[in-house]
Amino acid sequence: MGLVRKAGDWAFKVFSAGLGVATIFFAANFSVNVYRGLSWHNPQTRIEKEGSKVLEQQE
Repeated sequence: MGLVRKAGDWAFKVFSAGLGVATIFFAANFSVNVYRGLSWHNPQTRIEKEGSKVLEQQE
């Protein structure tokens, strides 16, 4: 029974470590995606503002 208990303990430790690694990975990935989204959004807003100025000048 001692061997089964050790195997169960190791399986739980490996599972818990996997959850920890996945959590860190997804948190980092989320942060990078938020940064990329904000970086993309700022130039888009600038393009929209400049586009409306160009339309006003043409009229």
